[in-house]
Amino acid sequence: MRKTPKNYRLNIVFWICQLCILSFVSAYAQNNEKIDLSGEWAFGIDPQDEGVQGEWFTKKLKDNIRLPGSMASNDKGYDISLETPWTGSIFDSAYFKNPEYAKYRQPGNIKVPFWLQPVKYYKGPAWYQKTVTIPNTWKGKGIELFIERSHWETTLWVDNKPIGMQNSLGTPHIFDLTESLAPGTHQLTIRIDNRVKEFNVGQNSHSISDHTQSNWNGMVGQLFLATRPVVSIQEVQVYPDLQNKQITAKVTIRRPAGKPGKASIELLATSTNPQAEKLTPLRKEVNLTGDSTVLELVYPMGAAPLLWDEFKPNLYSLQVKLTTGKGIVHEKETSFGMREFATTGTQFTINGRPTFLRGTLECAIFPKTGYPPTDVASWTRIFEVCKSYGLNHMRFHSWCPPKAAFEAADQAGFYLQLESSSWANQGATIGDGSPLDQYIYAESERMVKAYGNHPSFCMLTYGNEPAGKNHVKYLTNFVKQWQEKDPRLLYTTAAGWPVTSESDYNSTPDPRIQAWGAGLKSIINSQPPSSNYDWSDTIAKWQHPTVSHEIGQWCVYPDFKEIAKYNGVLKAKNFEIFQEKLRDHGMASLADSFLLASGKLQALCYKADIEAALRTPGFGGFQLLDLHDFPGQGTALVGVLNPFWEDKGYITGKEYSRFCNTTVPLARLPKMIYLNNEELRIPVEVAHFGESELQEVIPSWTLSDATGKTVLGGQLAKTNIALGNAIKLGEIKQSLTSIIQPGKLVLTVAIGNYQNTWDLFVYPSTLPTGNDNILITQQLDERALKVLRKGGNVLLTPKKGSIKPDKGGDVKIGFSSIFWNTAWTNGQAPNTLGILCDPSHPALQAFPTEYHSNWQWWDAMSHSSAIRLDAVAPDLKPIVRVIDDWVTAQPLGLLFECMVGKGKLLVSGIDLLADQDKRPEARQLLYSLRHYMTSNACQPAIQVEVEKIKGLMN
Repeated sequence: MRKTPKNYRLNIVFWICQLCILSFVSAYAQNNEKIDLSGEWAFGIDPQDEGVQGEWFTKKLKDNIRLPGSMASNDKGYDISLETPWTGSIFDSAYFKNPEYAKYRQPGNIKVPFWLQPVKYYKGPAWYQKTVTIPNTWKGKGIELFIERSHWETTLWVDNKPIGMQNSLGTPHIFDLTESLAPGTHQLTIRIDNRVKEFNVGQNSHSISDHTQSNWNGMVGQLFLATRPVVSIQEVQVYPDLQNKQITAKVTIRRPAGKPGKASIELLATSTNPQAEKLTPLRKEVNLTGDSTVLELVYPMGAAPLLWDEFKPNLYSLQVKLTTGKGIVHEKETSFGMREFATTGTQFTINGRPTFLRGTLECAIFPKTGYPPTDVASWTRIFEVCKSYGLNHMRFHSWCPPKAAFEAADQAGFYLQLESSSWANQGATIGDGSPLDQYIYAESERMVKAYGNHPSFCMLTYGNEPAGKNHVKYLTNFVKQWQEKDPRLLYTTAAGWPVTSESDYNSTPDPRIQAWGAGLKSIINSQPPSSNYDWSDTIAKWQHPTVSHEIGQWCVYPDFKEIAKYNGVLKAKNFEIFQEKLRDHGMASLADSFLLASGKLQALCYKADIEAALRTPGFGGFQLLDLHDFPGQGTALVGVLNPFWEDKGYITGKEYSRFCNTTVPLARLPKMIYLNNEELRIPVEVAHFGESELQEVIPSWTLSDATGKTVLGGQLAKTNIALGNAIKLGEIKQSLTSIIQPGKLVLTVAIGNYQNTWDLFVYPSTLPTGNDNILITQQLDERALKVLRKGGNVLLTPKKGSIKPDKGGDVKIGFSSIFWNTAWTNGQAPNTLGILCDPSHPALQAFPTEYHSNWQWWDAMSHSSAIRLDAVAPDLKPIVRVIDDWVTAQPLGLLFECMVGKGKLLVSGIDLLADQDKRPEARQLLYSLRHYMTSNACQPAIQVEVEKIKGLMN
């Protein structure tokens, strides 16, 4: 495919952004005059909450601040201390108690491990003040104050007069000042309070929490005063009707109460796409009654309106022009798309065509500013990155982004799930009669009014993972009321739970390979590697689509090179703690190796999660947690991208999109480990949710060796591929007798330009035998000691569980990466991040491996205990390391060698003897280690006292 030149693409993005900015302001700028309020404001903090009683709105504030911005971005607030009144649950209680954190609890060196740390912090009321001069030309016109995003409760006074309060977390705060701003000079005073007050959305809600964006205080985005005609267009909502090729525009007109009046209204839809049919205006005379008139106008969209979806995100602009009897004209313009996001059975559809949600979360993670961007360019970049990783969907976890995000998603063809700013759990509940119950309805109403015309806005829920005795009833009613109110969106009760028949779709954590609390009992940790399972049994009981909630959560080691990137209001002091811990344990030089090795394992786990979803017939989609890191909740490094949406060096978007894309070849491998006397029998299928069916495709497959050379291959029958998944393409049948050398083979299945790969491991069915004079034992008994004293070779391979807890036996070792993190999950297993080794080490010559975990290490990790290397010798360099949790950063080994007396001792934390006939990996590894010990390459450099080895085991 021909590539667009980079500079040209950048220019296109620039002009799109300019057009989006113009359209954003158009609702206020058309026929309006504006006073830009950005710049310097007077300012004062009110930590004792005495400003209202002290009538600060009548006084001149003494400090200054620049807006748009936050207190933190202006270096306002207090230094971080142990008394900082954070917003968010803190489960990392060890920080406040353990001696190892004592130095980070000292004034001047406060470093917290549970989230990014702001340079300054303030929670409470703060006051902002600006003097404005209203020109004589504004006399007799409507006037509004527009604050694009305030965080969060905003109370306004004009001069000495109170105007009112607004508290939306997800939409602009707009104040009608028509009666308050006569021509002349006035003082605007705004009090912003970022404390949880009447309604508690939940302290971990990403709309307010310090876990991600931070609980900031300020005003960002557009900030201005604007005029409008007294008789004006208040709101335009557009409802596409694809079947009848038309839209219904609901136009709300406001006017002063009084006698009925006449006006004319004109609608015209246009598109910048030259392929779009040129439409004619619709004009209508209307009668205005009362102070608000709602008109429903049907507007034909031509013979073949252009549709909006992820492949062709065609947009229209609807211009609404109101002319009153006095000839005063008011115009509003809104973009929209002709799209129908719906369901058929258990799958989602876009414009009647099946689609599959490949989503990630956005949890308000913006380390540079501590608040979300309001410019289109920033969001365009985020969606471009997501698309490069094969995604088409984003869920905004317990918050709602600014308008710029919707505009960028409209342009990108991204499907969005919005949430009404709440995670009512862990200190909050929903449905129990608290003020939050009414707030959720009000907030969702504001969100739909503000953003409902955007075709990218497809799904709505109250928020995340609710609690409360009556939450099921409340949320069921929430869904039913919205289904009746607005057909443009799909609705579910909440992200995570409860599942109810009334919802349009399910959001549930049931279909994923690692559940919260599953530990080592999960599929990926308890069952030998395969790719032939799916979630059919899980979803069989439901009649509508299921989206798997927060799949993945696979961790990677911190990238300490990131620390320098945190040059804004949030600093990675948590990374500094972890880096120091690694340095204290003498492993600072291994930081990058730990990152890359654990990253390869993380990517393997995500591939397994995503493919299981794609394999499931009739599945709706998945929402990753996450494509990029989540910096809070104890530091959850779950992204293949960092918080700045940059890759970390171990997987690219091109590689990731092999298993996450519109079209993904899939192989149902019954296992990943084979002997060369076996036959491959692998069913091949495809998940295809592209723009159209694929015609006359010939799927092909190859097996290649470690050098990339193709050793086996073939084709499957030519076929047409319809839209959907679990589409069977045939079966690979291949004998492995020609594979002589042990090692990895890469299975590649190609369907046109789409390829996917899987790593298989094949070992000889028979191994050479001989007397190598190596004593293989599971305990260091007198017999073993006698061999060592005589200068012999001993391979010690203790049974799993034999290592003392304080010597590494208490490490919860498993195959997969850490799930979420150990701090927030109360130490859920596994607590390790795979292995690190030198693949060229001669001990591994007959057990070929990469430097990181792959499927052939599943057996070892499932039958092993970690061993603390510093309990043996301070300078001991293992053959195979285990990567420990970054919080503890212990030097752990699986395989190491040393001299004991005159003899050579190789210690394996892996039990290589139990059930060996069922464990080809263990048999092959044992063979490789024995072969090494009889070679001249086996020359242990470290002498260890026998008591040290004895002291390892129970």
